[in-house]
Amino acid sequence: MPILIFISLFTLLDFVVLFSIGSQIGLLTTLLLVLGTGFAGLHLIRREGVATFARARQRMQVGEVPSSELLTGAALIFGGALLMAPGFLSDALGLACLIPSARQLMFKALTWLGLKTVVGAQQGSGDSTARQTSNEHSERFDGASKNSQSAQQEGPIEGDFISHDEPLRRR
Repeated sequence: MPILIFISLFTLLDFVVLFSIGSQIGLLTTLLLVLGTGFAGLHLIRREGVATFARARQRMQVGEVPSSELLTGAALIFGGALLMAPGFLSDALGLACLIPSARQLMFKALTWLGLKTVVGAQQGSGDSTARQTSNEHSERFDGASKNSQSAQQEGPIEGDFISHDEPLRRR
């Protein structure tokens, strides 16, 4: 719900800024600026998107997970959507999503905010919640160990093994 309120307020503020700047510089100039930022955004998305896709493909060929490339791709899509929206604030945020150095700063800020939220939520919970969670975990582990002991007594356990003589296979 808070994100919906934030999006609504951002959109409202974006239109207020668009209309107030539009009344100062004129309708034709405002339309040209909105269309110009849209086309510039499409060009930057295409250029950055191709480079990001090439880096992701390179990392996948090496056998690594392209996690940073996936975040970059999501930021490019989000930035492109913001550039397509009419408004100067959304255009500024969309361009920030497309510029690599600004994108890295936004990733760091979002990570910091996310960690701060998680830490705050953990500190905000009382000791009784932590004890209850601890008791639930110990019950789960006790039940799992009982189940594993009974499985060992009943018969063999199915599983995979890797021989040191064979090369590793990718799944």
